[in-house]
Amino acid sequence: MELRQLAVVVAVAEEGGFTAAAQRLRTVQSTVSTVVRALERDLGTPLFHRTTHRVVLTPAGEAFVPAARAALEAAERARAAVSPVAGRVRLGVSPGLLTDLHHVLAKLQQAHPGLAVEVRQLPDLEARRAISESTMDLALTLTPGCPGEPIAESVAEDDTAVRRSAPPTELVTSLLPSEDLVLATAPGGSRPAPADLTELSLVDFPPGWAIREAVDRAFPGRRVRLEVDDLAVAAGLVRAGLAACVLPASAAARFGDLTVRRFGRPPSWQLAAVHRAGRSAAVAAVLAQLG
Repeated sequence: MELRQLAVVVAVAEEGGFTAAAQRLRTVQSTVSTVVRALERDLGTPLFHRTTHRVVLTPAGEAFVPAARAALEAAERARAAVSPVAGRVRLGVSPGLLTDLHHVLAKLQQAHPGLAVEVRQLPDLEARRAISESTMDLALTLTPGCPGEPIAESVAEDDTAVRRSAPPTELVTSLLPSEDLVLATAPGGSRPAPADLTELSLVDFPPGWAIREAVDRAFPGRRVRLEVDDLAVAAGLVRAGLAACVLPASAAARFGDLTVRRFGRPPSWQLAAVHRAGRSAAVAAVLAQLG
């Protein structure tokens, strides 16, 4: 039994499904299913009841998951004891950008109890300016340009970072794992998403939200019928059949009852982390969790 297997089972239990767990773990559903089946064979008992619409724990799963979660927490504490990171990171996040922020912060707290992360919502340009002026240590933004359009860059020596000159401060833009934008519609049906959204009634988010910016770039001709500033409210409108919504795949996976329809040529949801050159150990720890 491996820690990775325990992490996968806990993710499926907490997210309520294999697809949502795969999004959280940044892998594919088939890998999650394979890991769970292998562990169930080793244990000699199923951990989940699988139905068409939901996944629920079996009695064995109900007993197993708390123990698995405790083992993972113990492993994180042991890892932090060997190489603890302390200090403070001031994190600026564009509104609507990081839909799983709570998972990121929870894992950071487990791994580095001495690390304090202060989060502020800042528009993209303001966040970058805050890094230059040293009022923020790290900013999460959308990459510039259209989804899928390469940005002018030169790869830095240490990782996948992109170095830019922003006198008088040198900034580094580190690309985070990308995902697709998908179309969320009311429960039922599995047709692919149409390439042209002009005939659909859509719910969207206010100008200044990262999701709104990405969808504006990808589908400039669409008609926005409803505008809300909350993911759960948008999902409720979709669930009621009042509108459809374009979302990052990980955000759509949070609402497992909705139908996720994929585009033939899916627009990309590409995030980036901006920080000063010569990052601190605390910033490096946050970046490691984001990646």
